[in-house]
Amino acid sequence: MLTEIQQQSQTLYDQDYYLWLKTTINQLRARQFLSVDLDNLLEELETMGRREKRRMKSLLIRLFEHLLKLTYWDKERERNEGHWKGEIRTFRREIKDQLKESPSLKPYILEIFDECYQDARAEASDRSKLPIDTFPVVLLGSLEQILDENWFPESNHNHHGKAD
Repeated sequence: MLTEIQQQSQTLYDQDYYLWLKTTINQLRARQFLSVDLDNLLEELETMGRREKRRMKSLLIRLFEHLLKLTYWDKERERNEGHWKGEIRTFRREIKDQLKESPSLKPYILEIFDECYQDARAEASDRSKLPIDTFPVVLLGSLEQILDENWFPESNHNHHGKAD
């Protein structure tokens, strides 16, 4: 059975999230642990963890996609090379920043590395309208290379014997 304080916290959480957050922070600072809406606090913390993982996955897919476009989309390279390299730099920086704040995400990156690469192949194919087999099935570099701001895949543009 919920206590009156827990019912008030639950109502506050549903009616005014920001006020609930400020109240919870103040209760924790004042060490009023029995007053804290623990169920919603735990749910919020779990959501934060999932959000960090989703953000990392999204950044990795976008980084791979831009590396693939830069390396294999011959027809658009000249016009878009500067933009793609800028995006690659941004995604690399954001991934490194996230790893600096949360080093324990590195094993997660290695776990999702291939899945993200395959997703990026599909997206690069959709955006370029090039057949998916234009982009190699095996990743074009290691995690260290992918995150190295000076590394780009070889742009030997006779991939699969195709030329644009």
